[in-house]
Amino acid sequence: ILVMAALGLSFEAFPRVSRMFYINLHASLGLLMLGLILVRLLWRWSHPAPPPDPSWSPLVVLASTWAHKALYGLMLAAPLVGIIAYVWHGRVFDFGLFKLDLGLGSVKTIYDPAEEVHEFLANALMALIGLHVLGALWHHFIARDGIFRRILPL
Repeated sequence: ILVMAALGLSFEAFPRVSRMFYINLHASLGLLMLGLILVRLLWRWSHPAPPPDPSWSPLVVLASTWAHKALYGLMLAAPLVGIIAYVWHGRVFDFGLFKLDLGLGSVKTIYDPAEEVHEFLANALMALIGLHVLGALWHHFIARDGIFRRILPL
């Protein structure tokens, strides 16, 4: 996800002649990320998270529950809207060995707002990831509630 964000923020820094390569790379990695997120959701659905620690306050449980739901929602929504922006820009997915052309022409009234929404969702995801990291650090260093033992598959 961080690589995707770095690529997305760097498009203008790339030389114009190679910019489309990086845009296509971003889109291809976005499709891969979407697939991995869907696999992760299927796994989570069949393997529920352990119940919250009884020592956690109701506010911590509520924040954790909604933060994780928002993370999954943003991880799904950002690439889906990105795909809309990409294909309605008239672009073709180039996977090297083959290309995937959905045959849609460039429609500015669709791709322009979709790009803005995609950028907003990606920024919201980055902000939420930052808060998630801060929350994990709080659990580990301040609350000292052993959260990492619940997270790590040891």
